[in-house]
Formats: sequence, C-alpha cells, structure tokens
Amino acid sequence: MSNCFSSKYDLKKEPELKKKLESDGFKFFAMEHTFWRAQNNEVNVSLYKSGKILVQGKGTENFTEKYLNHIMPKETPKEAIQGVLLQTPPKLTYSSWVGTDESGKGDYFGPLVVAGVLVDKNNIAFLHELGVKDSKKLNDDNIERMAIKIKSKSIFSVVTINPAKYNELYAKFKNLNNLLAWGHARAIENILEKSDCKKVLSDKFGNESLIKNALMTKGKSIELEQRVRAEEDIAVAAASILARAEFVARIKKLSLDYKINFPKGASDKVKSQAKLFIQKYGFESLSKVAKIHFKTTSQVLHS
Repeated sequence: MSNCFSSKYDLKKEPELKKKLESDGFKFFAMEHTFWRAQNNEVNVSLYKSGKILVQGKGTENFTEKYLNHIMPKETPKEAIQGVLLQTPPKLTYSSWVGTDESGKGDYFGPLVVAGVLVDKNNIAFLHELGVKDSKKLNDDNIERMAIKIKSKSIFSVVTINPAKYNELYAKFKNLNNLLAWGHARAIENILEKSDCKKVLSDKFGNESLIKNALMTKGKSIELEQRVRAEEDIAVAAASILARAEFVARIKKLSLDYKINFPKGASDKVKSQAKLFIQKYGFESLSKVAKIHFKTTSQVLHS
C-alpha cells in the first residue's frame, strides 16, 4: 500500500472538498503555495495553488477513495515516486538522476548560468511539496526563495560564466551550443564529484554528442538524455530555478557596480542602456557586462 498520492485537482471543487473535510473533523493550516493543508490522525492533505493535491500518511488509500473517487493501484514506493509524483515516462527506472538547465542565454546583459540538481529519495518529496516547476512559470521573488530551499536539501552545482569569460569562450568555441555544452558538462562533473549518479537529463539544445564530448572522466560513464521541454521533469525544473536565481542576483549586482540599470532580454530598452553604458565607460568595457556577439552590439554601434 502506498502512503503517498499526488494528482491534478479541479480547483473549482475546492470549496466542496474543504466543506466535506471540515464536517469530518479535519484541522486546517496555512502553508505557502497552497490553499490550505488539512490534517487528521491518519493523513495530511495539501491542495496547491498550482492545481495539485498531495495526500500523505497511512490513511492515504482510504482518503483517495472516499474524497477523490480514486482507487489507488498496488505499487511499490519507487514506482509511486516515478509514476505519480513526477509523472515521468514508465521507462525511466533509475533511482536518482541529475537535471541541468541554464539561464541568461537570451539576455544581452549579464552572465550565462548553468545549474544542475540531483534528485533522489532524500529530496524528491520535499521538492514536490515545495511546488518546484519550470522557472519561466514563477516570478523572481518566488524563484529566490525557492532556490534557497532547494539548495538546503539537494546536491547541486551552479556554474556562472560572467560576461568577460563568456565572450572569451564564445570566441574560442565560435558557437553558442558548444558553449552551452561546456557549461552543462561542468555542472554535471561537479555533482558527480559528490554523488555516484548514472543518469542525467537536460533540455535539448543541440546534438547530445556536444555535452558528451565536453564531459571528463567521471562524466563519460553516465547515461545522458536531452529532451524537448525537459523542464517538465522535477530535477530540470529545480535546476532552472537555481540558474535563474543566480542570473537575477548577478545582473542586480552588475547594475549596482556600474550604477546603470541592466534590463533583461534584448529589447529596445536594452539597446538604450547599452548606449548609456558606452557613453559612461567606453565600448572597450562593454564586454565586461554584455554578450558582445549578439546583434544588439552592431545595432547599438550603428544607430
């Protein structure tokens, strides 16, 4: 019997479910990212604002049958982790894996950041309860708070390639995908120094051989998968949060250091601030704050 269940829930039914639980003596508590957490002596129930419901405790099976009209399959805890909590394809039978993702590759100002997070039995339930998902679906304040919590419970690596180093590497690799592969490989290798993990998942940005060729001794033995929309996986999603949090922190620091607001992206506002930076510090200093191979550079110089 499984003591944990997670599924999507129709939030239109939230008032009805709460009323039923209240009448059956459940106690209610406030919890971040949820409508509420309900508890009796056999089960804990959390209804998340994302539309997920998480049921935990020895009374999980009875609760899902009574309140959710769901008959739980007979499965092992490992299968429950992979099939229910993560909703990953059944073919994924590994017990731990690393997810990697990056932030800043489309931003003219600021660094490129690549992060990796190891997910295993020690942190999977925590990450799920935290509401980890693709950082593009979260605001920067939530990302900052979640990044601190993810780091507290996970083996992770954050590789920050500041603009000066980025420009140096881009001149060497002559290709963004090769540079990305180098960053992902460094994050993977850092985690493999701390954990004997054999599976790595990343978002698909180029041929898998790019990352494999950039890996060193420890990384040569891993099973690497690159998947479209890999951020749907909880490990990749956690990595995306760490990468984004670091990128936001670094671009804020650059803004303070140079007393210029560096916007994200590559918009007209970015071009305006690039012109201001050149006026104050000269074109030769632009490589310290921006990715100069972007077409933004030529647009600024010829406008």
